[in-house]
Amino acid sequence: MSGLPSPENFGYMHAMNRALHAEMAADEDVFLLGEDVGVGASGVTSGLLPRFGPERVLDTPLSEQAFTSFGTGAAMAGKKPVIEFQISSLIYLVFEQIVNQAHKFSLMTGGQVRIPVTYLVAGSGSRFGWAGQHSDNPYSLLAHAGVKTVVPGLAADAYGLLRAAIQDPDPVAVFAPSSLLGATDVSYAGEEDIVPLGQANVVREGGDLTVVAVGQHVGTAIEVAESLADRVDIEIVDPRTVYPFDWECLRKSVDKTGRLVVIDDSNRMCGLGAEIVATAAEEFDLVAPPRRVCRPDGTVIPYALALDKALVPGAGELTAAIDATLK
Repeated sequence: MSGLPSPENFGYMHAMNRALHAEMAADEDVFLLGEDVGVGASGVTSGLLPRFGPERVLDTPLSEQAFTSFGTGAAMAGKKPVIEFQISSLIYLVFEQIVNQAHKFSLMTGGQVRIPVTYLVAGSGSRFGWAGQHSDNPYSLLAHAGVKTVVPGLAADAYGLLRAAIQDPDPVAVFAPSSLLGATDVSYAGEEDIVPLGQANVVREGGDLTVVAVGQHVGTAIEVAESLADRVDIEIVDPRTVYPFDWECLRKSVDKTGRLVVIDDSNRMCGLGAEIVATAAEEFDLVAPPRRVCRPDGTVIPYALALDKALVPGAGELTAAIDATLK
C-alpha cells in the first residue's frame, strides 16, 4: 500500500485510509471521487491513485453539485462511489442531491433502485481558527432527514464503520472529526473488524451515570471519567451511528445508572443532543433531569482561536454537567 505509514504509527486517518484500500481491493465497483483525492490532500485518500489508477480515483472540478449527482447516477448503474468532501460545510451545497434524491430513490421505487453511495466528510467540526465556513458539524441535519449517518470516535471504529458504509446498499454519510484526523494516540485495538451500522459501543462501564459521547468527545468523556473516578462511576456510550440510533443500548445503560449527560459537538437547537435528551425524558426511567453539553444555539465559529475553543464543548463543560446531574 504505497503512501501508508508503518503499523506503529497508525491512527485515526490511517485507519480510514486502510479501509478505503481494503474495500477498493475487495470490490472493483468501488471507486473514489472528489477534489484532490489523487494526491491525498486530506490524507485519507493517500496511495489510492498509484494503486488503483485514474479510472477508479477521479479528481473532480470544484463543483460539489455536479460530482455528487454523478455519484448518484453511477450508483444507479451498479457502481459503489465514495465521494470525499474535504470541508463539512460543502454538504450544504448538496443537501438536495443527497436528501431529496439519493436517499429517497429506493423508497420511492419500492426498492427497485438502490443508491450505495458513501459521503465521506474528512474533516468535520472545528479546524482551530479556520472560522465558520470550515467548522460546522452538520451530522444532525442528515440524521434528521433519515440518512444513515456515522461519526466514529475511535480509530478502530473509523476503519470498521467506513467499510460497513461502503458495503451498505443505501447512502451513508461518514463524518470524520477534524480534531481526530491527525491523531495517532486515539484508541486503536489493532483489529480490523467491520463494525455494523446502528450498533453503539459501551466504551467504559460504570454504575452511577451514563455519558453519551459523540465523535472526538469519546476521548473527552474518557478523560473526565478517569478524573472523577474517585467519586463517581461513569459509563460511556459511544453511539457510533447517529442514525439509526441504538436506543436499546442506551436504554440498558440508563436502566442501570438512572442519570444521563450527552456531549455532542453540534449546535444546541435541534441538535443530536436535544434528540437524545428528549427521548430519554420520554421513555427512560431517570432519577435526575438529563443534560446536554453542546455548542450554543446558532453557533458560527469565529476566526479568533480563543473564541473557537470557547464555543466548542470540552472537559470543563462536561464535568460541570455531571456535577449538576449528581446533585
